[in-house]
Amino acid sequence: MDLSESARAVFAVLAGAGSATRPQLASLAGLSKPTVSSAVAELESARLAAHSGTASGGTGRSAAVYGLGPAAGAVLAVDLGPALTRVRGCALDGTLLAQATGTRQEAADVVREALVTLPADAPLRTVVVAVGDVTAREKEGARMRPATAKAGPVFDAMAVALPPGVPVHLENNVNCAALAELHEGAARGRRTFGYLRIGVGIGLGIVVGGQVLRGANGAAGELARLPYPWDDGREPRHEALEEYIGARSLLRRAADAWPDEDGPCPRTAEQLFALAGQGRAAARAVIGRHAADIGRLAAAVTAVLDPGLIVLGGSTGADPQVLPGVRAELDRLSWPTEVVSSTVGDLGTVVGASRLAVSHGVQTVTEAGGSKD
Repeated sequence: MDLSESARAVFAVLAGAGSATRPQLASLAGLSKPTVSSAVAELESARLAAHSGTASGGTGRSAAVYGLGPAAGAVLAVDLGPALTRVRGCALDGTLLAQATGTRQEAADVVREALVTLPADAPLRTVVVAVGDVTAREKEGARMRPATAKAGPVFDAMAVALPPGVPVHLENNVNCAALAELHEGAARGRRTFGYLRIGVGIGLGIVVGGQVLRGANGAAGELARLPYPWDDGREPRHEALEEYIGARSLLRRAADAWPDEDGPCPRTAEQLFALAGQGRAAARAVIGRHAADIGRLAAAVTAVLDPGLIVLGGSTGADPQVLPGVRAELDRLSWPTEVVSSTVGDLGTVVGASRLAVSHGVQTVTEAGGSKD
């Protein structure tokens, strides 16, 4: 499939717009109307674009509206979460075509479920897999996989369900959630911010100038590697900060502080936050300390990045009950920084992975058709 440069430009614009008339495509692509007409005809011939209706203009004339054609294909986004696997299939204009959810152990079956739901005539262009890990290339070959043992086995088990030959891109799950906040969540309209996720684990998505900062090793934002504890006579331990501030330690602290007269200690973070919301003093005290700890971590982030905005996410970080304490501690320790709660919720990672997959998919089509003058 050889495409002219103008056809590739128009395809990318059409994918971003979803649907458009030829005059609109000319304006968006910065091309002349005759050039766009030729490009659209080229894309229609390749079934990469298709006539999808008409639109009436201000002069009373109607114009043909175009959308992506069946040969444009689809992409797949997979969130290999700590408990659940979420999968979304999308067209290259972002339209949702398929979705499936299952346990982490069911990852391969969940991927297969989504794949069979995609249109049979839509070629799968690319797959983006979000993992709670640093990603790296294997020493031999170009295959990407998680860099440590955290997500490697489940990724390998999931990969057997993917069609051979389809490009697979790995991305850190917190980076994906940061993209979702940038485009659809609490950071819309902000080009620079930090997405601080606090749950079972901790992580930071760094967005600078509208782009995710990944770092030389793909490990930017790996807050678990901050040295902790850092004090006289105390040796920092590997990922000790994540152990201290993660949800498991939160529940251990609740158990240590829970008074007998308050009944059974909550066994999940959800139960703890629910009791705090009901005004239970012991639960509120534990969450207040947790919020202060998150505020101190936010102050460390602010000291390095000065992002102007921190979005709090994760199973405990996104709860509105921690927001006042985080703001107060950050204000005490650092310079003024806006702090807000995530608005994309649990779907943030797969939503961000879907956006990334669409971007890669469009690039796959335009690069594959790039040999024609």
